[in-house]
Amino acid sequence: MAEGDKIAREWLQSTAEIVWIITTQKWHDAHEALINKHSEASEYIVEEAILSKISSLTTSHGILLVIKKIKSQHSAPLDEWTIALDELQDPGNMGSIIRIADWFGIKNIVCSPGCVDVYNPKVVQAAMGSHLRINFFEEDLVQFCSDATIPVLATVLNGENIYNISKPEKAVLLIGNEGKGISDDLINLANQKITIPSKGGAESLNVAVATGIVCALLHAV
Repeated sequence: MAEGDKIAREWLQSTAEIVWIITTQKWHDAHEALINKHSEASEYIVEEAILSKISSLTTSHGILLVIKKIKSQHSAPLDEWTIALDELQDPGNMGSIIRIADWFGIKNIVCSPGCVDVYNPKVVQAAMGSHLRINFFEEDLVQFCSDATIPVLATVLNGENIYNISKPEKAVLLIGNEGKGISDDLINLANQKITIPSKGGAESLNVAVATGIVCALLHAV
């Protein structure tokens, strides 16, 4: 489910398979050409009050889409830039990391089975349309990291200073759970443990913020 003006327009501009378009007459009239690109979708024009009742947003913004999930390859590539997420739980963090991956051109996100669903409506909302450009996989991360043919970099609190390490040509960036971090089994498989150095008193960084910093330092052109 995707809703809100900006996100809906991005999905409608894509080739994604839209199943339902639920909209107000006002939004329909303003974006009729976009809607007509998806003639296979069932469209329902409803009153704003009805749309607000089924919307997960405080304000519906006149549009809600139900979209068929985009299918990725059967298994994740083992030799491409990848963000691997170990039991990430928060939908806002997941959505932000998807958006970060999209910003830096990282095409693959591999999730452990314990992660929040990447198609959770709150994740879709936070990702702001970036689902359209990312390949998602659910894998046993121990197996995936064992099979990877590129370095696996684990983000931890006591690793090497990220400013001092050599920038890899490609890597798997291993990101842990908001509270527990990365499991010991996965840390033991990492080729390198990296840390964003702290000069202040905060105990830790938000996981999505940390992911953005790591991607900027290691992957930015």
